[in-house]
Amino acid sequence: MLRSAVAQQDASIGVDENVVDSQAFAQVLDEVRRRRDEFDAGSHVPRDMIERFKHVGIYRAATPKCFGGDALAPHLFLQMIERISEADGSAGWVASFGSAGVYLAALPRETLAELYAESPDLVFAGGLFPLQPAEALEGGYQVNGTWKFASGCKGADLLGVGIGAAGGKPRTAVFRPEQVEIVENWDVVGLKGTGSHDLRVNDKRVDERWTFIRGGASTIDEPLFRYPSIAYAAQVLAVVNLGLARAALDEISRMAGGSGITGAPKLSDRAYVRIEIAKAEAKLAAARGFFYNATEQVWNSIIAGNPVTPEQTSLLRLSAIHVSQAGAEVVQSAYSLAGTTAIYLRHPLQRYLRDSMVVTQHAFLSEGLYDGAGSVFLGVPPFPGYI
Repeated sequence: MLRSAVAQQDASIGVDENVVDSQAFAQVLDEVRRRRDEFDAGSHVPRDMIERFKHVGIYRAATPKCFGGDALAPHLFLQMIERISEADGSAGWVASFGSAGVYLAALPRETLAELYAESPDLVFAGGLFPLQPAEALEGGYQVNGTWKFASGCKGADLLGVGIGAAGGKPRTAVFRPEQVEIVENWDVVGLKGTGSHDLRVNDKRVDERWTFIRGGASTIDEPLFRYPSIAYAAQVLAVVNLGLARAALDEISRMAGGSGITGAPKLSDRAYVRIEIAKAEAKLAAARGFFYNATEQVWNSIIAGNPVTPEQTSLLRLSAIHVSQAGAEVVQSAYSLAGTTAIYLRHPLQRYLRDSMVVTQHAFLSEGLYDGAGSVFLGVPPFPGYI
């Protein structure tokens, strides 16, 4: 079976030679495919793989240009994460936090200068919830507590924890890894390689200048840091399901020419299979088009000097929810078409199915967020924190 026209067109996604060495990026993708079982078995993406991501620019993509970073246009970064996720969902999820510089840009400028003094390639991971109260001290806070879901924490240069809210948005305290205990308890059914362990901090002081409001105003005046940071954080996670859906459909294409164990006709000779594949390709292409069209529209408006509107922010959030759900549905369709062959734990479709379902469980991508988008469409106030 032929790979879809959309997939053929996007065969070089994320390897614009003005952004990254295409050969180096292809080599990274190959390595991710070879090592994805290792990531799952170890429950994290190892540091040497993180270094490979640094080499191709993942962790300078959201570093301000004034500090030597790329401050990459969101659609270009998202395409890179899509390709990595096609190779492995966990690796794509961990790489997606290369976008975290948009959060960190809410730190004071002098703190950012200190952070980026040695290199623009900075890996940040955070376990922000549940928010823990911190004792306010003169010029800082005394921090204690345990936080969950710190994806990529074992490969991070900086770790953040949530220490209360300001204006409905969480305040984040930033620590060096040696100040934080990683509680290795990431025992899950999907995205096993993300290493989303708990973080624990015992009686550590943090200066106020090493805290920021997630989604707060940026101290950097560059286009990327005017892009809605919470919406972007949802997008970089949602795009993982685009990669997984593409991988699932390509797997069915590879399987379609072979005979089943019962002697039934090849998948490609069955009308219902051809129909469902066509529907799945259309669903994926439509969701993908909406997702990137919304991203580029907002980015082009920012470049033109326009302020971001609530309607634009809502559209970005809606496109993220939609692409997450649509991608998972495409994976489910591919899994169903594969029949009993796909029930074995070592089969690629097992991995894609489990990983894609975990993506849709993230709070940024939950079904309930459609309510926020609907509210904006109807001109009524959405729930707090949506935009």
